[in-house]
Amino acid sequence: MNAFLQHLIPLLIAAVASMVWLGLNALVWVYCERKFAGHIQRRPGPFEVGPHGVLQPLIDGLKLMSKQLLTPDNADAPLYWLAPILSMVPVLLLYLPIPYGPVLTGMNINLGLLLILAFSSFNGLAVILAGWASNNKWGVLGAARAVSQTVAYEIPLLLTVLAISFMTGTLNLVDITTMQGGHIGNWFIWKQPLAFLIFLVAMFGETNRAPFDLAEAESELTAGFHTEYSSMGFGLFFLAEYGYMVVMCSVCSVLFLGGFNGPIPGIEGWWWMLLKTYALLSFMVWVRWTFPRVRFDQLLNINWKWLLPLATFNLLATALIIKL
Repeated sequence: MNAFLQHLIPLLIAAVASMVWLGLNALVWVYCERKFAGHIQRRPGPFEVGPHGVLQPLIDGLKLMSKQLLTPDNADAPLYWLAPILSMVPVLLLYLPIPYGPVLTGMNINLGLLLILAFSSFNGLAVILAGWASNNKWGVLGAARAVSQTVAYEIPLLLTVLAISFMTGTLNLVDITTMQGGHIGNWFIWKQPLAFLIFLVAMFGETNRAPFDLAEAESELTAGFHTEYSSMGFGLFFLAEYGYMVVMCSVCSVLFLGGFNGPIPGIEGWWWMLLKTYALLSFMVWVRWTFPRVRFDQLLNINWKWLLPLATFNLLATALIIKL
């Protein structure tokens, strides 16, 4: 077996595992979110289909897949159908560099963090294509909102990541996790508390989650950039949103919460990574069903007036401390 195949086969296995992992997460978190919403807002729906509502995600999936695929009149059909695919495919690549255990990493590369930041930007391109190609003014407005929001919140997110990279001297997620091993005092949340808070807020903006889900404001834009999508066209956007949520929470766990390292020496493992990631996902779901949506001008003001200056200050302070 030549060297090319020796590298290609593990990569293909990791890609298939990522697809399975993405599907399982979407299935489980659709159910969990419906249950959280049912408890928080006293909605009876998520408790009706099957015991404790466990069949609700399957019914939702069947409903999506059984609907007819429609292309709007005068829409740009190739771009219209390329958009959901472009939104979904990069998500699978984002899972590869994330270390779920000491040896449980799909692709251990030095530029893993850079790869995640680069490929996550494809979602903005997919949103533009979806809004523009739909031939729907609400879709175009929703796409414009989504892109301006994504670009705005990407800058403070990048600055917080750079602060961690300055500290560790690497963009390799496995190395960053390993440096936080030993005990809970080594986790970077204690050394970069401001960066953690900024990353947490920017994470909501990047994934279009409430209270920052202005791109899909039903009262103003119907469903935003995917107003015209039906069946699995909408389903792929839906899956991609959950995929990005898992990726962002995983990256937050790796950068600030020790990744697969436990709070005391000798108990590291993949279960710590899942516990931290799912705790962050639960926090995102709780915020969505608890707090009201902000206005769009408030959303941008939070970023440009607070997050960006604070992230810049944090990066400069980190660089100064390292230099001294």
